[in-house]
Amino acid sequence: MATIFDRCDNTKTALINPRDVIKEKTDFPEVCITTFSADMIDRLAELNDGQKIAELCSANGNLPVYEMHYAGKSIAFFLSRVGAPACAAGLEEIIALGAKKIVMFGCCGVLNQSAVQDKIIVPVSAVRDEGTSYHYMPASEEIHAETSSVNILKNSLKKCGMSYVTGKTWTTDAIYRETRSTVKERREQGCLAVEMECSAALAVTQFRKIPFVQFLYGADNLDADRWEQRDLAEYGIKSFNKYMELAFECAASL
Repeated sequence: MATIFDRCDNTKTALINPRDVIKEKTDFPEVCITTFSADMIDRLAELNDGQKIAELCSANGNLPVYEMHYAGKSIAFFLSRVGAPACAAGLEEIIALGAKKIVMFGCCGVLNQSAVQDKIIVPVSAVRDEGTSYHYMPASEEIHAETSSVNILKNSLKKCGMSYVTGKTWTTDAIYRETRSTVKERREQGCLAVEMECSAALAVTQFRKIPFVQFLYGADNLDADRWEQRDLAEYGIKSFNKYMELAFECAASL
């Protein structure tokens, strides 16, 4: 029997579809922001008096979807779960609710410290070392971000006065199987960072034809003799204002 790496079934209608379990909201915001830090989502909801407008439900618990306004736009925001399959399911469901454009951001492991030092990472492609993306797009070593989305992110970074670097990221399903030899191979391949969702998120949004912008910021460091945890456990909360400013600027430009 062929596996997903040998063939791709790109039939649009599956046995179970997002709108079989999610009812579309006719007044749902066109643009949605999502990140992986629960603290950031909670703080945003509190600071801006976010109004809960929906929920994404699973055995892990329900995730509230909030709405707020920025630059004259109604914008939704919600927490994405970590890992390609869970993240992809959340994106599918938020699209089923009515989202037409999505901005995603989160932390990553650093593979090239000198290149990413104090910079936002703009992923122009992702190495597909996970399984989810192969259910959406034909097999390939990498998946590329849309040029238009990359340009929106670059322009937003310039407008916010933030330095950045463009390059590849490595998306892997197995956080505890990032071996020294694989890290070395991915670094030599040109990957600046490692994370768990980018290639799958690109595949889902391209399959559904949804404009998608994603940026990364460095947390732990794998570009050293020994792993450096740094502020991984804080998931970027110290720079909350900076990342949110960029995310909302991207959302306003989509």
